[in-house]
Amino acid sequence: MCKGLAGLPASCLRSAKDMKYRLGVLLQKSDPSEHSPAPGRKDKLVVCQRVSQEEVKKWAESLENLISHECGLAAFRAFLKSEYSEENIDFWISCEEYKKIKSPSKLSPTARKIYDEFISVQATKEVNLDSCTREETSRNVLAPTASCFDAAQRKIFHLMEKDPYRRFLKSRFYLELAPPPGRGSEKQKGAKRAADCPSLVPQCA
Repeated sequence: MCKGLAGLPASCLRSAKDMKYRLGVLLQKSDPSEHSPAPGRKDKLVVCQRVSQEEVKKWAESLENLISHECGLAAFRAFLKSEYSEENIDFWISCEEYKKIKSPSKLSPTARKIYDEFISVQATKEVNLDSCTREETSRNVLAPTASCFDAAQRKIFHLMEKDPYRRFLKSRFYLELAPPPGRGSEKQKGAKRAADCPSLVPQCA
């Protein structure tokens, strides 16, 4: 005999649905390919419905923790998009994808595309780079390698780490996902949650 979700307390179901809704909204706002989804691409919402509060807490430890997690990256991009400044994270994502290219013949056209979009003085989404890094990257693109954007990517990472990341942690985009400040011991609260809210996975006897 199986016990489904109907056997759970209403408060547990509301909590689970609320977390799914909030992550779903962030992903709908932040997916860079939302206007042209790739065929066969996995539904990111399904993955991000399973993010734990422990994982969300790790996002506050470092920008690296945040953007190395698919859901954290989506939340951070949604925040930057709300400030009309998503070009930095889009550049960082493009650099990460560029470094994964295996075919040498694809390096040059892809490098030129990234340069024209983010580095050139006429770029549609120009990122904020100092003149030395911009000139170095311009030279690298003439004979592109997998590491030709590394210096520029590091600069942009540090810029995001210094300012927008700190604002993100104080914004609703993070605070609505982060666990509330505790009033008792975490162990006691964890035990209470475990007692009040058994596993959401249906159990069969």
